[in-house]
Amino acid sequence: MKRLLVYLAAAVAALSLASCKSSPPANVAAEVNGHAITNSELEKTYQSQYSQQSEASNEDQVLSQKLDLLTSMITQEIMLQRAEKLGLAAVDADVEGEIGKMRSPYTKEEFEKQLSAQHMTADDLKAKVRSKLTVDKLVIKEITSKITITDSDISTFYYANKASFNPPEPTIHMSQIFVTPFPDPNVRNLKNSKAQNEKEARGKIEDIAARLKRGEDFGMLAQNYSEDANSASNGGDMGFVRESDLDRANPELKKLVVSLPQNAVSPIIHTQEGYRILRVISREPAGQRELNDPRVQQNIRDMLLNSKDQLLRTAYYETARNGAKIQNYMAQRVLENAAGKAK
Repeated sequence: MKRLLVYLAAAVAALSLASCKSSPPANVAAEVNGHAITNSELEKTYQSQYSQQSEASNEDQVLSQKLDLLTSMITQEIMLQRAEKLGLAAVDADVEGEIGKMRSPYTKEEFEKQLSAQHMTADDLKAKVRSKLTVDKLVIKEITSKITITDSDISTFYYANKASFNPPEPTIHMSQIFVTPFPDPNVRNLKNSKAQNEKEARGKIEDIAARLKRGEDFGMLAQNYSEDANSASNGGDMGFVRESDLDRANPELKKLVVSLPQNAVSPIIHTQEGYRILRVISREPAGQRELNDPRVQQNIRDMLLNSKDQLLRTAYYETARNGAKIQNYMAQRVLENAAGKAK
């Protein structure tokens, strides 16, 4: 009997120790290779990205958004750690130069108002820009610099899709950033960003429009935030669209697109499906485009580059996550709270 009591006491002690070990640290949302992402950092980032959050959003919606955001923050931290090991951290001059581009369209007061609306300080912005530029340097070294598109690749694509280079009428090569209040679970962008309702969609597209005015890259914003399943992964590239198709879809939209100069970006366009910002890349008359046309070659090269870049980024991010030690304490808490309520 005495031996049984000793065994039970030891078992209880072991279970208590295991429980202590699995208990998440206070104020820590996740750990990446021992680096803590705190709850306060997550909350600050959430307030910045969801500054237009609807008051009607329920607890489950908020938790889902925070889990998606935390996943992105974990990936960003993994990339930062990799970049720092390779000596690729952005220097102060790079950071100041990028912030200078962001400030240029605004007065000091307007820029500070933009920061305030996103619940950010000047130091928060510097940290965010430094992080982005550092990861950009890593992507260029590890991914972009390793992509090669040969003349043979371009030729193969052209002859496999020759009919698409013979428009019977004038066409417009466009790209778009699309945001909808009707979230589609099948839509994926690099930030896993999806508006949940009309107010969020409006706030999100206005934020994107402001970032475009500050000089941020249209293609990267599309990859990160666009909710169009067909074009987000290609930097919003919609290919060549016939003017008659635009006319059938929305005559007013056609008038707007036709009036835009090359490389111009449209104002926010609101339709029943949601919100769009369009960019006119080029215009082409009717007739067969030949392979020796430099514009055809460049269009194909850009398309293949974007496609390969997206593929390699996805593979690189997943491989990096596989090699990292990740503890997502927030996800653990959500499951534990759900189990507690079920009892």
